[in-house]
Amino acid sequence: MNAPMNAPMKALGQTDTTTALELRLGQMIRRHLDGFSGLFILFVLKQGWACLFGGLMLGAILISHALWSPDWPLHRYDALFLFALLTQAVFLACKLETRQEALIILLFHLTGTAMEWFKVHAGSWSYPEPGFFKILHVPLFSGFMYASVGSYIARVIRLFDMRFLAYPRFGFSLALALAIYLNFFTHHFIPDLRWLLVLATIAVYWRCTILYRVFDTQWRMRLPLAAFLSSIALWIAENIGTFTGTWLYAHRQFTWVVHPQKLVSWYLLLYVAFITVTLLLRPDRDVPSPTPRPASR
Repeated sequence: MNAPMNAPMKALGQTDTTTALELRLGQMIRRHLDGFSGLFILFVLKQGWACLFGGLMLGAILISHALWSPDWPLHRYDALFLFALLTQAVFLACKLETRQEALIILLFHLTGTAMEWFKVHAGSWSYPEPGFFKILHVPLFSGFMYASVGSYIARVIRLFDMRFLAYPRFGFSLALALAIYLNFFTHHFIPDLRWLLVLATIAVYWRCTILYRVFDTQWRMRLPLAAFLSSIALWIAENIGTFTGTWLYAHRQFTWVVHPQKLVSWYLLLYVAFITVTLLLRPDRDVPSPTPRPASR
């Protein structure tokens, strides 16, 4: 919505049609909003537009939980899987995601599904309902929940025209993402290193600043803070899954409420998602010099 095109996103094949649509929507909103309240409302709207895939999936989970009957011939998990496939097809057909973006998001989809298989086998959580589209007790729609995170990252970078100042060497970022991903598996057998990895993310990314635009105003935020705030949103979304019984944790101290310590897991997983999605974006190659922030209109 009214975000200039990010140079790396052009390399991913973002179409002029989609950009023109978002520009028109942003200009329409701008005619009715002004000042800081207008900036805040557009910021929220652009965030909602960026997480459209995830929002649709959460909506489908809530609606299916309220309406579905176990006597129906189609299982709820299977309906969610078919809905996810249809949504992805619509995104591609409407060019809300390009094929290049979809392929790189698919990579995170697969790594997330692999972790689901392991975690369910290890007894960390379970999917209690029946389903035909299930492999190793994991319904196939679950991979699309990870894909929705990847979709959000790819879209939010473009919509907010994000740039990254003082981005660390990409090799360091990739090594850290691999270490985080492996720890999700290895902590079942050796001591959990998540807090060391949290410190590592701060050490590696503390100087990294995200530059982003709302209207014609440029803002900035440290990348670790952005990851933490995003992890809160994901934790809230995860509570929708447990509230509806779509998945259940083995050890639940607060009934259906997900333990707050899961915020750390989401914080770390966001770095894995970010590096996976930016394998083609390569933010380390698009580091501009700081520019003065223009005044708000």
